[in-house]
Amino acid sequence: MSTEEPTPEKAPEPSGVDLARVALRAAKEQARARGDAARQKKQARRGGGLRSGAGADGRDPLALGAAINRLISERGWEAPAAVGGVMGRWPEIVGEDLAKHCVPQRYDEDERVLSVGCDSTAWATQLRLLAPALVARLNEDLGHGTVRLIKVHGPGGPARRYGPLRAPGSTGPGDTYG
Repeated sequence: MSTEEPTPEKAPEPSGVDLARVALRAAKEQARARGDAARQKKQARRGGGLRSGAGADGRDPLALGAAINRLISERGWEAPAAVGGVMGRWPEIVGEDLAKHCVPQRYDEDERVLSVGCDSTAWATQLRLLAPALVARLNEDLGHGTVRLIKVHGPGGPARRYGPLRAPGSTGPGDTYG
């Protein structure tokens, strides 16, 4: 008998690219904070608060695209935004036939799982067979490890129809079987 205890599984460590993104984001925030503090100290010595001038400063208006890109990078939303772009290009990635019957529904960033809904069980089976190649293709576009798994959902069952002689408290015809 072995006296070794099973070790609990740990979350995967961030890869080098992820660590580099986090470090770069932290360095940018620190540099921005140092620059803001120096600017405020300089203005305080001049005897005034924030003033408008001819030079560019942080209060100048930005183009919409630049503002959105800055917001995405400041908040660390690069991966979800990239996955959102893939959802927009879904027909190009999987092909027109598959895209007509299978639609991406949501992306879980923590689990790195892409959920896809299909309109028939046949198309769900087809997508399950293609899932490993599709995960590789998505990770090629988005960066290694962005999508770990594709969870395929088939169509739901038909809506329950309740007739005029329904017994109170029953769940329909399914409650008579077992």
